[in-house]
Amino acid sequence: MVVKLKIGFIISFLLLGLGANAQKFTLSGYVRDSLSNDFLIGAHVQIAGSQVSVSSNSYGFYSLPAGEGRVTLVVSYISYGQKVITINVASDTTLDIFLKEDSTTLQEVVLTAAKQGRKVAGTEMSTDKLSAKDIKQMPVVLGEADVLKSIQLLPGVTAPNEGSGGFNVRGGAADQNLILLDEAIVYNPSHLFGFFSVFNVDALKDATLYKGGIPPKFGGRLSSVLDIRMREGNNKKFSAAGAIGLLSSRATVEAPLGNVHEEGANGSFLLSARRSYADLFLPLSSDTTINRNTLYFYDLNFRSNYKLSGKDRIFLSGYFGRDKIDIPNGFGSSWGNLTGTFRWNHLFGPEIFMNASVIYSNYDYKITFYPGNSFTWKSSLSNINIKADFDYYAGEKHKFRFGLGSVWYTFNPGNISPLGANSTVNETRFPNKKAIENYLYLQDDFHLSDRLSLMYGLRVSAFAQLANDSVPIYENGKPVVYNPGINNYQRGNISSYRQYNSNQLLNNSVGFEPRLSLNYKLNEASSLKAGYNRMYQYIHLLSNATSPTPLDIYTPSSSFIKPQVADQVAVGYFRTFHNSAYEFSIESYFKRMKNQFDFIDGASPLLNNTPETILLNGNARSYGIECMLQKNEGRFTGWISYTLSKSERRTPGVDGGPGINNGKYYATNYDKPHNLAITANYALSEKWSISANFIYQSGRPATYPVSKYTFNGISIPEYSDRNSQRLPGYHRLDVSAILKGRQDRRWKSQWVFGIYNIYNRQNAATITFKETLVNGNENGLGTGINKAYRLTYFGIVPSISYEFKF
Repeated sequence: MVVKLKIGFIISFLLLGLGANAQKFTLSGYVRDSLSNDFLIGAHVQIAGSQVSVSSNSYGFYSLPAGEGRVTLVVSYISYGQKVITINVASDTTLDIFLKEDSTTLQEVVLTAAKQGRKVAGTEMSTDKLSAKDIKQMPVVLGEADVLKSIQLLPGVTAPNEGSGGFNVRGGAADQNLILLDEAIVYNPSHLFGFFSVFNVDALKDATLYKGGIPPKFGGRLSSVLDIRMREGNNKKFSAAGAIGLLSSRATVEAPLGNVHEEGANGSFLLSARRSYADLFLPLSSDTTINRNTLYFYDLNFRSNYKLSGKDRIFLSGYFGRDKIDIPNGFGSSWGNLTGTFRWNHLFGPEIFMNASVIYSNYDYKITFYPGNSFTWKSSLSNINIKADFDYYAGEKHKFRFGLGSVWYTFNPGNISPLGANSTVNETRFPNKKAIENYLYLQDDFHLSDRLSLMYGLRVSAFAQLANDSVPIYENGKPVVYNPGINNYQRGNISSYRQYNSNQLLNNSVGFEPRLSLNYKLNEASSLKAGYNRMYQYIHLLSNATSPTPLDIYTPSSSFIKPQVADQVAVGYFRTFHNSAYEFSIESYFKRMKNQFDFIDGASPLLNNTPETILLNGNARSYGIECMLQKNEGRFTGWISYTLSKSERRTPGVDGGPGINNGKYYATNYDKPHNLAITANYALSEKWSISANFIYQSGRPATYPVSKYTFNGISIPEYSDRNSQRLPGYHRLDVSAILKGRQDRRWKSQWVFGIYNIYNRQNAATITFKETLVNGNENGLGTGINKAYRLTYFGIVPSISYEFKF
């Protein structure tokens, strides 16, 4: 019965407005790069002299209605020249369109953003897209081009810490961002504790960040979606590229699969690898505390595709990356991501496109503690996702998207194993936790009139734990209790355990997630937009850190840890100037989040199989205004963005306790009211180009001691309210220069020079307080004077790399 209702709902949804929009013929095909044959995502295809237009989907496919006779198409894509094609249509017609990338001369520098006024014309808002070419132009720490560092320059996006690989969007936590690489979830996007991201830009096509107005096909996180796509690989000829830098080097090869004909082979592949090599130089040191250490990371990207027929194509892509740090007299750590995606594209006709996917993601880490009672701790999180997505081009007014899928999660909280015969640590294995998430979504892109367009849809998600072990029962149903004697919260007492059958569904949750975006064009150069979305998040990161670390521990929603829910509304004004050479936008948003947990004082999520005993539930809100002025064409390109925002949380008490900050609102760890970013690129000559970034952000909230008292000779600090203080403001200026070397058909090369934090600003990562000692004697009494100590990760950092392609 439920299945019949779902099918009936889908059919009714798809039949909206179809009768009035039926067309005699359909024009469809793929939009591709003329040199590599890469599919171009989001290319704009329009019938000249009409409002009939469409954007190519995630696989470059387009479809639009066309009348009989002579039809002229105008096709454009970011960083590519506009192409006009005239054909005669007498039946359903297949037409693949090949676009050539703009050559970068002094007169033709184009920044990938809002080309042809797309931000004005489209219904999407709070969305930014960067190509791999854009990302490589931006100077970053140690000269390694980085997707995550680049999006931190966009309005509404901040970095948790200096050099961090994570990011916060519109007042949300780092784990509230859904990061996808070819549709596979990447749980930890960082190398070297967050100083680099796991994404090798040489293997990437582009990255799209959704901050609001999120399409219904995405779900599972509250704040944003970062959708990163890899390149297909060249199906016309073999090519290779690489780079040699001070910290790491990378290499990429791509080639056709099968016989090469005029439009290329039926398939292609791409293989890209990257590795750091600081560990190769450590043994050269005469210091035994250094030469025995290990420190490196590596990653490998692979993607291939093959055309089975005119209607079928398959894709296989994957990522494997790992970090390893080993300090023999201290600790060792190893962590990494593994993803794999198999996709099948099928055309049921010129109007219906399907993509079916089977996706695997895994994140695991191992930590070793020694010497003495040495032991290792291993933990992991993995999921398998099976889904199908459909695009139905119903006519000139409607484009429907719908799909369904299922995700199976396996959480391994941790296994502890003794290391060596002298270790007295006991073997400990926490039972795995399992969960399943099913979803169904529908969306309609509805072109109501020449001025008004609408995207509306609904996502329905259902989540449940799968019983794998006994579940604790707490006294009085309270996993956290308040102790008035010490004015603090404590773990609740377990009274018994309840047994369930294996894989029995527990704590079922259903979420209805409506999505809406509206665009009203004031004229050809400006528009007003509004959007609303509700998001559910069923898995939660347990971490006291402000940015992703190797010690990321996830747990599923349960009877005590409820699913997180966010409602966001946004309005904006968008305008282009001088034929889209300049663009201005201003957006305002308000977001309310429910079931936001915070830790009780002194809590640690490590080695804890009952996380509900250290968490207090609360709510959060964030709101702000984002402004952006962008120059897209000419010798000088770039943007200025500014965000004024506030992010707060309220955690009331339980069991008669006062909660956090006496139940009043307090700043979240990632509240940064002021965020200014300036990015500039300038072509000096045919050989030289320079770029610079300037960033200013308010300091991160902190909790400092404000007084102290002495009890039995022990100095005890008194702290301020939660996050009532701040670190000093963060700012820096980065510059880089590119010198082109040999440029011919067989070999292209360039030198990339960079300076990170050129004026050597000592930005504070943390500030700690410590009582000074009498004559520096650690065994003696303190002087009673506290001093503040600032930890800084980076001062000025120069870099140089040599890049080549053949």
